[in-house]
Amino acid sequence: MTNLTRRGVVAAGLALGAGSGSVAAQPAAVGTQAANETYWAGIAAQYDLTSEVIQLENGNWGVMSRPVLAAYERHQAMVNRRNSYYSRREYGADLVRIRARVAANLGVAPEEIAFTRGATEALQALISGYNRLKPGDQVLIADLDYDSMQSAMAWLKDRRGAELVRIELPEPATRQGLIDAYAAALDANPKVRLMLLTQVSHRNGLHLPVAEITALARARGVDVILDSAHAWGQVETKLPALGADFVGLNGHKWIGAPIGVGVLYIAKARIPDIDPFMGIDDHRPGDVRLRVHTGTSNMAAYLAMADALDFHEALGTQAKAARLTYLRRRWTEPLRSVQGVQLLTPEDDQLGSALGAFRLAGRTTPAENAELARILLERFGIFTVARHGLASGSCVRATVSLFTRPAEVDRLAQALQVLSRA
Repeated sequence: MTNLTRRGVVAAGLALGAGSGSVAAQPAAVGTQAANETYWAGIAAQYDLTSEVIQLENGNWGVMSRPVLAAYERHQAMVNRRNSYYSRREYGADLVRIRARVAANLGVAPEEIAFTRGATEALQALISGYNRLKPGDQVLIADLDYDSMQSAMAWLKDRRGAELVRIELPEPATRQGLIDAYAAALDANPKVRLMLLTQVSHRNGLHLPVAEITALARARGVDVILDSAHAWGQVETKLPALGADFVGLNGHKWIGAPIGVGVLYIAKARIPDIDPFMGIDDHRPGDVRLRVHTGTSNMAAYLAMADALDFHEALGTQAKAARLTYLRRRWTEPLRSVQGVQLLTPEDDQLGSALGAFRLAGRTTPAENAELARILLERFGIFTVARHGLASGSCVRATVSLFTRPAEVDRLAQALQVLSRA
């Protein structure tokens, strides 16, 4: 396991600037550090990246940094070499330590989390296992929620006899407008007992005011299942502060762990409200780990989770969020006054994230936005992705990462200005 310090995650000998040698950046310095290109060039140097394209589709999953990749390869070699002699004798104790480390980062108790292979598996286990619904109850989803989670919520009609309520979130989004939209939906549908809430949307990058929305849901007797897949690692994600008793997360997006590491969280008092998975009995009846069963897991990936947290915590969530916001704003803000380009990313940075979305004005179909993503790739060498499912229509998503260079996002802004005139 690596024990990285802030100075240790940059190239050897790189000058980090005054006062930046400690692991935790001072809050007053975070904003200034976001534009310190010398510092962030050192961070970027910790990643091996393709030179084929300008990579602005970093929302699918996150590239491991060199220290994490090296640790993962060491863990994989060890597991492969020692085989069941390791897995049956030592892996359990190692996983207990990693579970405690992950729980501490999330601000919860180890006995409140279980490992999964991703946020999707965690959320499906929570949705399918939620046992407090009765026929005639309603469940609520929004247009920006993840497709697989929407399908799982709709399936509750067959599983529990619950009716599905769909809402459309307002555009342009404001903090109070989002809170009011959920309040109005719950007031108009008093039979809602469970709602899906997405902390950071995979469609347009909208960062919802989760704590306020979960509070208004709780006041109406509504439980929240929170999708934090795109939140953990890029925005502050201390689970008790968010107020949701059921949360799904993953480590392979913004924490930078290997693919195949997810986390299921259930507040300790609420564990009985999620049914065990198909009657498995590997643990005591009240153990949260009974709520999901992944079979033989990728042991090396879970072991590398500790190394990924070393790298993540050496940088700090505040510093990462500030850098990602700086890079995203660098391409969104020059486009706000450009006729012919419609930004779906709010001006309010509290509602933004590393993910931003856009479309050419009036072009809302899936085909038009798939074509826009194709043109950006083939004509300008910029890799993005079309996203569908928003009530207002399809869009293209661009996602920066810690290794993204300012010149790369400048090129996106310039390309869209050119295309808006075409």
